[in-house]
Amino acid sequence: MLVLLVAAFAFFTLLRPSIFLNPLNLENIAVSAPEIGILAIAMMLAMLTGGIDLSVVAIANFTAITITTLYAGLAAGNPGQANSLLPLILLLGLALAAVAGWFNGFLIGVIGITPILATLATMQILNGIAVVWTGGQTLYGAPESLSVIAKTTIAGVPVLFLFFLLIAVVVAVLVNVTPLGLKLQLQGANPVAARYSGIGSRGVLTSTYVTSGLLGGLAGIVFIARNPTASADYGSSYVLLVIVIAVLGGTNPAGGFATVAGVVLATLTLQVVSSGFNALRLSAYEYSIAQGVILIAVMVADQMRFRARRRKRDLQPPVPAAPETQGKS
Repeated sequence: MLVLLVAAFAFFTLLRPSIFLNPLNLENIAVSAPEIGILAIAMMLAMLTGGIDLSVVAIANFTAITITTLYAGLAAGNPGQANSLLPLILLLGLALAAVAGWFNGFLIGVIGITPILATLATMQILNGIAVVWTGGQTLYGAPESLSVIAKTTIAGVPVLFLFFLLIAVVVAVLVNVTPLGLKLQLQGANPVAARYSGIGSRGVLTSTYVTSGLLGGLAGIVFIARNPTASADYGSSYVLLVIVIAVLGGTNPAGGFATVAGVVLATLTLQVVSSGFNALRLSAYEYSIAQGVILIAVMVADQMRFRARRRKRDLQPPVPAAPETQGKS
């Protein structure tokens, strides 16, 4: 993915250097990446256990609608009180996201429903609630302080992008260092062996989907930070996109292996391609075609690499068995 990212960046730089290397364009890439990247990391966690979370975008939207509604309602009567209660409002939005994630974990880990069906049902429920809640209208009045943060940079790097990197580091530590991360990997690699090893699948799956829900809630906060509005259909095309990013980043769709660094690089790669297509004035449909082509190319390369390793292993001569020692009587 690193090679692909550098190649995409160099390609569009050569074609449209004045547009693509414009500092404003580079800043837009860095600001647009976090919300997609956080959702892709959430999807990666679910796929790491051999599942999937189709509801993560709906959870993000539901969080954004909840926060916007509560803040706008308080600000209409007392703006000062609304600002003082903003941390509590954000925590409430994240709590609802965690509850939605727990419900997914309950359906999958306790009831035993297939992840794709359980999260599809949750997605439909949350999308329906969002439409009824908003009346199909766009909500205005999101916290202005979040918009100020979204426009802030540190040493030229947008704060939102640094926030995305911080979340990526935290999740990478969770997956690679903590006991829970090891359990997630074992659960995805071989659920039967994990069960016989004493790993409780219910607890692991519940923790996974609660974490995925929390990440969705954080993505919802990034939604309204970038654009101080909320609507039921925001990011409707993100579900397939975050699945593509997770797989491009090296996540095994069958579970057992994933890398957060790969997901971050895949996110940046697709954002660079999207920005390059805008610079070339190509349509969103052509960008969708490019996503599919990139995904197929990466999957073909992975399969070729896997088959080459397997052929090399098969051609290696077998290790001779150690001679048996004869005991003397």
